[in-house]
Parts: sequence; structure tokens; C-alpha cells
Amino acid sequence: MEDFESRYRAVASRDRRFEGRFLVAVTTTGVYCRVGCPSRTPRRDHVRFLPSPAAAEAAGFRACKRCRPDRLDEPDGALVGRALRLIAAGLADDGGIEGVARRLGVSSRTLDRRFTASIGASPHELARSRRVQTARTLIAQSSMPFVDVAFAAGFGSLRQFNETIREELGVAPRALRGVATGAESDAGGWLTLRLARRDPFAETPLFSFLSVRAVPGVEAATAGGYARALRTPGGAAVVLLTPGDGHVLLRVRLDDLSDLEGVVRRCRRLLDLDSDPDAVAAGLSRDPMLDRLTAGLSGMRVPGSAEPFETAVRAVLGQQVSVAAARTLAARLVARHGDPLPSPVGGVTHLFPSPERLVGADLDGLGLTGRRIRSVRALSSTVAAGDLDLAGAGPDELDTILSGLPGFGPWTRAYVAMRVLGDPDAIPLGDLGLRRAMERLGEPADAGSLARRAELWRPWRAYAALHLWNTLTAPAAAGAAGAPASDPPEPPEMSP
Repeated sequence: MEDFESRYRAVASRDRRFEGRFLVAVTTTGVYCRVGCPSRTPRRDHVRFLPSPAAAEAAGFRACKRCRPDRLDEPDGALVGRALRLIAAGLADDGGIEGVARRLGVSSRTLDRRFTASIGASPHELARSRRVQTARTLIAQSSMPFVDVAFAAGFGSLRQFNETIREELGVAPRALRGVATGAESDAGGWLTLRLARRDPFAETPLFSFLSVRAVPGVEAATAGGYARALRTPGGAAVVLLTPGDGHVLLRVRLDDLSDLEGVVRRCRRLLDLDSDPDAVAAGLSRDPMLDRLTAGLSGMRVPGSAEPFETAVRAVLGQQVSVAAARTLAARLVARHGDPLPSPVGGVTHLFPSPERLVGADLDGLGLTGRRIRSVRALSSTVAAGDLDLAGAGPDELDTILSGLPGFGPWTRAYVAMRVLGDPDAIPLGDLGLRRAMERLGEPADAGSLARRAELWRPWRAYAALHLWNTLTAPAAAGAAGAPASDPPEPPEMSP
């Protein structure tokens, strides 16, 4: 993302997914900021973009006191940035700050020192703040008993929960209780929550995308939504997601209630609930073709990933085959190596195989080519060894590591970045489906024309790709909302 306009649109959106790629300097104030700074967006003619705090300060700019961009510079910035992603992904809830430090290959004391020096707060303080905000949401938007809220938010005891809420928010937990929204456990152990979303919300293409790709055993398309199994620190969870009026209804059954917050976070990422559809539409409107598509179908989301390793494996299985064939290969893999759920729910019966299971697994006789087998084993070995953290890696780190594995060409890496990282600007430009969509819309579809056209879509190229793929499944006019007329072609891996 190198051109001025795409960077400026990223700044205007305050989308934190772009942080770490560049900094914004304001010539009238002499201040430089992160992309997600809450300050008012400066005018275009007052903006410069710089690669690092060192470059900004060499150019005579000083760090913003609100977003403190200077506190994530190298070399500690890389360590702290990855620690922030791991804490946001819930690793501190699973293994404490010590677990985060071990994942990063440093001592907890070193992590604490560098963390505090970089952002002015310790990792323990950040994790505590995150638990408080999770508890606050569950208190206000559910009727869960406080003891369940406490453990779901990651507190060690009800007493610790009560004391921390009073210290941080200045009130007792009962003062935060709002009108109950039906988040109660029923006789079958199911908990129901409403996941807030930003409207407009194009639910049909999103749920259709997930449904036509649902792998038997792990996932199931229901009459009203989508269900799947998730591997959690405490065992397993089964979730059922159903679009509602102004929200997405989540029904979840957990082996361990303390995994609830992580499951909610993963479901939000899967459905891209935190993106800003208005900012995306405004950015894509520079291209008249995309302007028409977004006007005809507002609120398009990019399906994310609730199981990063699974998504990466399935990207390999989907190379150069149809959606139906990719589902069949994944279903065979699950049937042979997946972990059965103790209590199956409908068609959801298994967890997808773990990387540790697949490292030395027998993959012959499943219909996989030798090339795909080598790719799956290399990915599994890299993840199992801790050399690649799919949940916590940055875009450059992910691309570098995957490019060193057999079978991870440009299409596969871009697809993984789009879905696993939620990279708004990732796009598999060599994709056959994109070219077919351009042809259907009467636009130039050769590789060079597509690459040049995609520059207009920055920094929202992932959303442009979803709009284009949707035209291949729309039963009538291109871009129309509705159920797919047929399975779209699986985008092929174009590189050797």
C-alpha cells in the first residue's frame, strides 16, 4: 500500500488493521501519529507518510501525545507489537503473561520491561484492562450470573472480579447490569449472546460463502445460519451463528466457560463484525464499477477465520480445484485425523486436526497430490514447532515465512492474509474467479489490466474481491444480493 490516496483513506477510517505499515505526519502541527489515532483527520494537503518513527523525527516531526507512535519503534517495537497481538488474541488468558513471554522467546521480566518502556503500561495491566472490558460487556448485555461472567472474562475468582470492577470502574458490578438480552444457559448447556455489528450488514453473501464451503463434521449450514466446532484452551466449543435484526445471534456450548470471551472474539473476526462498511464503500467508490457494486449490495464483509491453522490448510487443499472438491478433501482429512466431539451437535461432530496431529499423519489415500501433502506437512511442522504463530503474526512476517514453505505461492499467501489476518488490502490478483468476474462485467480481465485496476481499490482490495466473487454467484444482475445460484469456482493457485 504505497500510493497517497490509499494511505489517506486508511487514516480517515482509523482502521487499526493498518497500523505498523506507515505513520502519518501533519505538516501544520509538526506531529506524527499512528493510523488509528483518535485525533481529527488532517487535510490531504497537510499530510506526509513516513515509514518509521526514526524517519519522522529525522524529518523534524514530534510524536503525538495521544497515540504515542514513538513507543513502537524497532527493535523493541517488533517484540511489543507481537505481544500486543498475542494478548489481543487471548494468549494471556490461557497461559498468563508468562505464556506470552515464552511464545516470544524472552523472559517475563524482559517482556514487562520493554512493554512498559514502549507503551507506558505493563502487559499485566493491559490484560487486566481487557478482562474488565469483557466483563463490562457481559454484565451490561447479558443476564449471566456474576460468577459465570467472572470466569468467562478470565478472572480467577468472584472476589477478584468484584474488587477489580470496583477499582477500575468505580462501581459495583450490579450497577452495570442493563436490560437482559437473553444470554442465559438453557437445559442443554447452551449460552446465547447478541453480537453487536455495524450496519449495513450484507448477511446473505457472507453466510452463503461460509455455507457452501462448510466441511462436513466440523461445520454445518443450518436453515437459519452457520454452525461449527472450535478448538479452545479448555477443550472445545460448538457455536451457532444466526443473523438477526441489528445483531448476530450467537449460541455457544463450551467445555470451559472461561473460554467464552475468546470464542466471542473469534466469531466476531470470522464475520468481520468490526469493520466500517461506510469507510469501505467510500474508498471503493473511486472506481465506477465498484461504486455500482457497493451501491447494489452495501455492507459486504470479508469472511475471516475462527481457526487460523484450519484456514491455512484448507487454502492448500483448495488450490486449482472446485469448492465441492476442496470440501471433499477437507472432510476426508477430518474423518481420518480429526478429534471427535464428546457430544456431537447435529452435523458438527469433530474438531479439525491440530498441527501436532498432522505433522506425521498418514495423508495417503485421501486424494491429495504429493505436492499438497508436502505443503500440509511443512505448514503443520512450522506451526507445531512455534516458528509461525498464525494468530499473532504481522503481514510481512506471515508472507515471509509462508513463502519459504513448499506450495505457498502468491495466491495462497494472499488468501491466507485475507482470511486469517483480516488484511483489508490483501487480494489474490492471479485469481481466475476475479478475471471471470471482470469479464462478466464487461471489463478488461487480463492480468496486467486487473493489477492496474486494483490500485484504485486500495486499501480495501479484499472487499473488492468479495464484491467481484459475488457477481459469479448472483442469480440475476451482477452484484445483486441473493442466494448463490451455484457454487462459485474455487480460485486457483496460479504460481508454481
